[in-house]
Amino acid sequence: MDFLPLQLIQYVEQHTSPETPLLARINRETHAQVLQPRMLSGHLQGRTLATFSRMLQPLNILEIGTYTGYSAICLAEGLREGGKLYTIDVNEELEDRVRSYFAEAGLTQRIDYRIGKALDIIPQLDVVFDLVFIDADKANNANYYDLVFDRVRPGGFMIIDNVLWSGKVTNQYDAADKDTRLIQDLNRKIHEDPRVENLLLPIRDGLMIARKKG
Repeated sequence: MDFLPLQLIQYVEQHTSPETPLLARINRETHAQVLQPRMLSGHLQGRTLATFSRMLQPLNILEIGTYTGYSAICLAEGLREGGKLYTIDVNEELEDRVRSYFAEAGLTQRIDYRIGKALDIIPQLDVVFDLVFIDADKANNANYYDLVFDRVRPGGFMIIDNVLWSGKVTNQYDAADKDTRLIQDLNRKIHEDPRVENLLLPIRDGLMIARKKG
């Protein structure tokens, strides 16, 4: 999922604000101790999410796909006073680890962390969101987008991860594998949605930024 030459990636990271000590440790421990560490947002994407959140100063954030909590901590950096981040994940085996990271970050009271299926939990949330980050099972991305759309305020943002799918999205549609076609369909769906303005950023594995029109 890294499209730029390694030397250029290193230069970019060297000229981007560093991770906090806690985020750096989460990064190291995830790679050393947890399966599929490539799912971690990491330094550059984490700073990107934090920057978006700081610019928006959201009151309510929804994250679909917590993993080890790295991106949630980044997103929470921009919460305004009294704000809350809701994050959902199905992997209960990581719960103790993630809750300990949130506690160490001083975010226990600001993060509502729920274990379960997002498609079941989201309808239970009576919340209007300023910012949504979708980074979960790719087969349901379109469902998540549809489910959260009416819960996003006009002018609010949705960010969807992995929309370049390691570059496979450039494959011919008929020849692409099922997962790649799902990502291609999602990108087309958002790009053709008249209710949003969108920007696809080639950061790491691709971030689709969709702003809900007022």
